[in-house]
Amino acid sequence: CSGFSCDYNQRNGFKKESFILSVDVGTTSIRCHVYDKEAKIRGSCTSKVVALYPEVGHVEMDPEALWKSFITVVKGAVQDAGVQMRQIEALGISTQRGTFTTWDRKTGVPFHNFISWQDQRAADLVKSWNRSCTMKGIHGVMKMLYFLTRQKRLLAASLIVFSTQHVTFRLVWVRQAVAEGNCCFGTIDTWLLFKLTKGVHATDYSNASSTGIFDSYQMCWSGFLCSLVSLPLSIFPKVENTSHDFGSTDPSIFGVPIPIMSCGDCIWMADQQAAMFGECCFDVGDVKITMGTGTFMDINTGSKPHTSVTGLYPLVGWKIGPEVVYLAEGNAADTGKAIKWAQELELFSDVRETSAMAYSVSDSDGVCFVPSFSGLQAPLNDPKACASLMGLKPSTTKSHLVRAILESVAFRNKQLFETMLRETHIPITKIRVDGGVSSNDFIMQLTADLFGRKVARPQHHEMSCLGAAFVAGLGVGFWRTREELKKLQSTGEVFLPKDAHKEGAGCQNREYIHTFQSWERALRRSMNWYSKP
Repeated sequence: CSGFSCDYNQRNGFKKESFILSVDVGTTSIRCHVYDKEAKIRGSCTSKVVALYPEVGHVEMDPEALWKSFITVVKGAVQDAGVQMRQIEALGISTQRGTFTTWDRKTGVPFHNFISWQDQRAADLVKSWNRSCTMKGIHGVMKMLYFLTRQKRLLAASLIVFSTQHVTFRLVWVRQAVAEGNCCFGTIDTWLLFKLTKGVHATDYSNASSTGIFDSYQMCWSGFLCSLVSLPLSIFPKVENTSHDFGSTDPSIFGVPIPIMSCGDCIWMADQQAAMFGECCFDVGDVKITMGTGTFMDINTGSKPHTSVTGLYPLVGWKIGPEVVYLAEGNAADTGKAIKWAQELELFSDVRETSAMAYSVSDSDGVCFVPSFSGLQAPLNDPKACASLMGLKPSTTKSHLVRAILESVAFRNKQLFETMLRETHIPITKIRVDGGVSSNDFIMQLTADLFGRKVARPQHHEMSCLGAAFVAGLGVGFWRTREELKKLQSTGEVFLPKDAHKEGAGCQNREYIHTFQSWERALRRSMNWYSKP
């Protein structure tokens, strides 16, 4: 990844071992790993991401603090590996999606903090637009066009609603900065590239398609959506293929110039798409579930974007050369956050205790937990839902509460999975799970039971980082083919449904039917809570 090539080493009579460097900019932390040829981690460095809460419902991050942490973990991981920067052959970057800022095009100074994907400040604006005459008119026209053409894409457009997780209305919220005329918009990947190159304003397809402003069918920013909310196309970054050459980083940053996107030397991807690549979900029907701060369930839909009518989102998975791979995604925003909240309430001291606590009781004693600190996403799509605990009794213990919280994670998995099956009609080929919460055996086993399918968990949970490394490594020939990547893949444990002989039939675990129905009632009672007086 440095300005020195393998030829340089060979001309001097020796060949040094080379490595891939990969950074994952997540919601709670920034991680950097140095990978060797066998995809083993040789060095690491981690830094916390500090979320800011200036007002109720507002979630922000300091752009300069994030930039400093990025530089720190890159240098720290290389030092931890005991290697030199010129031994790094490629740099991969995966970033959280939907978190953005705007900045001065000339000075590079941000107009405001990063506004997080979890931010709810646009909830009232979203609700107002979803109820507006404009949206009703759009829905009516699209229904008529669907009736005439029977194109499913038009049916989806007739049902489209905005969400606070889409960048669109959170960006409208900062329209004053946009109106100043000298404004750049960017998600975290765009900001990092701008800083690394001192001025390049660009992004990739996977991040662009996650904003809610990008047309995944036409593969460009949506002029219609931009005009609808009065945003100029000029503020958006160029969307480039991974083979585009942006030059090199400023040598003062890492001591040597690092090529950016030159023949794939530096690749960045949105985190969930990177996790799909890290899990080697290259085939149609492959499913990946990442359970971290939130849960993100993705299915490979092949060369065409999926048209959803219940809230699944069509994404560009990756575009490498002429190949475009699409995903359909559903998510639940408050997975790890719910578990962290329970820990802060001292329901347990160590997260590793939670699985044993849940198994120590036969059920949750009728307690239901609704994990909606950030509202509810697909298939319910209610930003005004509240988190809640229902069914508390004098007999309720900490173990019952912990079990109810863990059950809620698996129940949301079940909701998303059934929506995906119902919507896509794509036969499932495999299911792989990653993310910190996937280390919980109780959640994993219950998820397998509720799906009625085999679920595999890798040895290492940080698939976003590995996926970015895989793409970067393929770009420079560090790894040659995707089949080679599959051979490097390691499965830590496989969870089979209790009715293992029926695996693949999608049979439900009957033991949980009543509990799941009670939880769904609790879910409905939590909906639309914050719109009440």
